[in-house]
This record gives sequence, structure tokens and C-alpha cells, in this order.
Amino acid sequence: MLKRLARSIRGYIGATLLSPVCMIGEVYMEVRIPGIIANLVDYGIKTGDMGVVWYQGLMLVLTALASLTFGVASAVCASYAATGFARNLRRDMYYRVQTFDFGNIDKFSTSSIVTRLTSDIANIQMCFQMMIRMAVRCPMMVVLAGIEVFQLSPRLCMVYMIALPLLCIGLFVLIKLVFPIFERVFKTYDKLNNVVQENVHGMRVVKSFVREDREDEKFTSVSATVYKDFIKAERIMAFNNPLMQLAVYGSIIAISYLGATMIVQSGDTTFTTGNLTSMFTYTTQILMGLMMLSMVFVMLTMSRAPMQRCCEILAETPELRNPENPVMEVADGRVDFENVSFRYSKKADKYALEDVNIHIQSGQTVGILGGTGSSKSTLVQLIPRLYDVTQGAVRVGGVDVRDYDIQALRNQVAMVLQKNVLFSGTIKENLRWGNPNATDEELEHACRLACAHDFIVSFPDGYDTHIEQGGTNVSGGQKQRLCIARALLKKPKILILDDSTSAVDTHTDAMIRKAFAEEIPGTTKLIIAQRVASVQDADLILVMDGGKVVAQGNHETLLRTSEIYREVYESQVKGGEE
Repeated sequence: MLKRLARSIRGYIGATLLSPVCMIGEVYMEVRIPGIIANLVDYGIKTGDMGVVWYQGLMLVLTALASLTFGVASAVCASYAATGFARNLRRDMYYRVQTFDFGNIDKFSTSSIVTRLTSDIANIQMCFQMMIRMAVRCPMMVVLAGIEVFQLSPRLCMVYMIALPLLCIGLFVLIKLVFPIFERVFKTYDKLNNVVQENVHGMRVVKSFVREDREDEKFTSVSATVYKDFIKAERIMAFNNPLMQLAVYGSIIAISYLGATMIVQSGDTTFTTGNLTSMFTYTTQILMGLMMLSMVFVMLTMSRAPMQRCCEILAETPELRNPENPVMEVADGRVDFENVSFRYSKKADKYALEDVNIHIQSGQTVGILGGTGSSKSTLVQLIPRLYDVTQGAVRVGGVDVRDYDIQALRNQVAMVLQKNVLFSGTIKENLRWGNPNATDEELEHACRLACAHDFIVSFPDGYDTHIEQGGTNVSGGQKQRLCIARALLKKPKILILDDSTSAVDTHTDAMIRKAFAEEIPGTTKLIIAQRVASVQDADLILVMDGGKVVAQGNHETLLRTSEIYREVYESQVKGGEE
């Protein structure tokens, strides 16, 4: 895990290495200060030698300034390195998400990905900054101060030999208890973000059904869970400070007693008052260093779960990959399903599609009808290879879609999905998702085909009208027509409309189909629809039920041979007459 995360340090290795080096310099200078104070007491103050006092005082000031300089340099380098590391990590994760196929995306909720890219990385950034500073400072302080203490009095070192193991055992127990809580907290954050995201996204529905109280209850419930977990963790970690204080003051009392005894016994010669003074400082340095080290362990404990979650994103590999020598050109819009069966997961017991055989000629218009859950969308998603078939083969232009370069294939297949997505920006910017180099004339032509031009020019800013996030400032039918126009700008060999005219009136629907027949006759068109009127003029109509194509043919043929199609047609015709 650490090795994978360390790859994001690139470009900031120098600052990452310089920060601990400067920190070692700061610690070394701090450790020298108690020795200077001891000399000041023993050879200056006790003897009344002002020359020694001035000299040792000057050395004390210079050492303190050197320590300050090293400390500031370490902090600046650590901040620079941690910020750059977080930026690289966020970029790496975001780029990895962009490579995901639908199978990968199904493993992570939207709120979970957002949490990992924001709060999880923020926690890792703080941990990284602490690691290259405090995680170096604390052990170095313990080691260097311990060496000085040993040189002063090996006997007094026994105090630390007793205090340190007890302190380490206590810290280990605390960390062992608190880690599962922090791990649970970050998973709860996913739920919290999901509640907020759903509420904001569905604000109109919430208000129209007057369900604000219910949404408040959901948010309060999840938020309370986070609060309770953090309180529980803080209660456990609250024992950290008393434990450290007990070790510090217990050691000072023991050293005071033993040190005073040694001074009296030696007559202030072998072990001096200055030595005892420096011992107190070393004791504080060592045990405070351990206290800070415990905080490093707490931060590591809190960051371990975010590290694992971020590594899950980085370790996720797309299941759909290009072959070694991919086909780069799509010959035409022919589509063939040959004994195709498909299931979304290897663990799934039931196939979403089963034994599908379809042959569509280039330029044909194909209608797809079926009830909810009949896998109509699943069928068309196999064409641009958003998923791979489990059995059989899907061929486009006579070539298995698995043999194509994925980008080359998808550039020739335009899809307008059930959930129409518009991005914040102008209408022009949204349309140019289909073709970044499209001219204004091409934009207008595509919009005329999609019956979108008239309502666009009715806006005060026309094609420069700003679209709010999610397209909230246009109607459902307008959003659908803009998405159709965007797909047409790709000039694809295959156009797939997944129930994409459900929000437009029948007249507009007929106008769009007429424009398709006249303007893009060479493009293969697959239209998923709920209205028979939307597909009855198609060259081929597929009737789906339970993941199978139960009937196929033109309108007249299906009226004679398919009971399902006939029932749907008659119910809609009678409903229209009534």
C-alpha cells in the first residue's frame, strides 16, 4: 500500500528528503542546549566566572537560532512536499477513475469516490506531512537525548528503561482499540455523502412531496453515527495524555531522587547540579518526544483506512482492454449478435441476456420494445463495448468488438442514454462534446435534425445560453433533444437512442425520425422506445422479454406473429382513441 502511494511523491522527492534532514538538524541543536545549560551552571554561575557565562550564553542563543532555522526549513519543505503529494495523488486517482469501464464503476458508489478524492486525501496529506517531520523528529529526539543521558549517568538510564516499555504497551493498546472505530467512521462518511448528494440532486422531488422532515431524519441519523464513533474514539484516545503525563512526571520524580542522592554522595563532583538540570530537560525531551510519537501513531491509525480506500481506486484495473493489435477502423454500421449471453457479474446466477441472435444491416433503423427489466439497455450497451459478452460475440462492421481499439469503436457509436446528462456550461460547449471541432453551422444543422434549434434561438443568448449543472434550467424534452444533437455531431456509423424521446410529444418524435431517415440514411439507428408509434416504421423491430429476443420483424409481421407486440399496440391505439 505504501509503495503504491509513494509513486505520487514524484516531483517532490527533493522536498520530501530535505524536510527530515532539516528536522534532524533541529533535533541535534535542541539536544545540545541542555549540555550548554549544564556548563553554564557548573562553570559559570557556580564559579562566578562571567566570561564563561557570556560565552555559554552566546552559544545558547546561537544554538537556539540554528534550531529555529532548521525547524522553519523543515516545516516549509514538509508543507510543500505534502501539498504536492496530495495533488499528485488526487490527479492519479481521478485519471484512474476516467479509465474505469462500467464494471469497475459498479463497484464504487458516486459518494464513495467523491469522499476518497476529498476528505480521504486530506487525511493522507496531513499524515504524510507529519510522517516526514514528526515521525523523524520524535525517534531522533529519543535516540540523541538518550545517548546524552547515558553519557551523563548510565545509572539514571534505568529510569527510562522502565518507563518506556510501559508507555509503549499503553500506546499499543490504545491504537488497537481505536483503529476499528476510525475504519468504520470513514465508511459512514460514504453514507453521509450519499444522503447529501441524493437530497441535493432530488431537491425538487423532496419539496414536491414535502419530505424535508424525512430527509432531515436521514441526515441526522447518519451524522449522529459519525458523532458517536468519533466520541468513542476520542474517549479512548483521551487516556493518551494522562498516560504520557504519568510517565513524564514519574520519571522526573525518580530522577530527582536518584540524582540528588548521587550529588550528595559525590559531593557535587562526579554528578553535578548542572548535570541534574540537564537531566530534567532530557527527560522532558525524551518523554515529550514519545508523546508526539504517540500522536503520530494516532494520525497513522486514522489515515490507515483512507490509505486503503485510496489504494482500492489506484489498484482497480479496467476489465475491458485493447487487444495487442487492435483494429482501428470501423468499416460500416453492420451489427451482429451471435449466440450472445451476458451477466453483470461472475457470481450472478441469472443471465441478463440469453442466447441472443440478431443481424442488422448497415443503415437500417431498428426499434426495440419490451417491458421494464427486459434488458433492452443492456443489449445496446454491448455494441460500443461498455460491457463484454459472457458468451458468444457481438460484431460491428463484421469484426468482433473485442478486436477493436476501444476508442476507435466508441467514436463510431453514439449513444443517447436513458438518463440525459448535460454539463454546466453553454449550449455550444455541451454540443461540442460530440465533436470539439464542430463549426457553428454544424451545430445548427445537428440541432435542426434533433428539433432543438427553435427552442434554442428562443433563449435570449441563443446557443450561448448557460446550462446549469445537470441541465436543471431546461425541460426534460429539451434536454433529450440537446443530447440527441450532441450525439449526431459525432457523425457516427451507429446511433443508439435509449428511450431518448420519451419526454417529447409525438409530433416532435415523428419529426426527429423523419429527419433521421432523410439526413443520415447510412447510419444504423437503434431506437429503444415505449411507444409503438416511435418504432413502427423501423426496418426491423425487436421484442424483448426476460432478457431474450422473443420476436423480430417489421410492424406488419409482428402484428400477426407476436402476441406481446400486438397487445402493446392495441393497448396504445385504444388508449389514444379514448
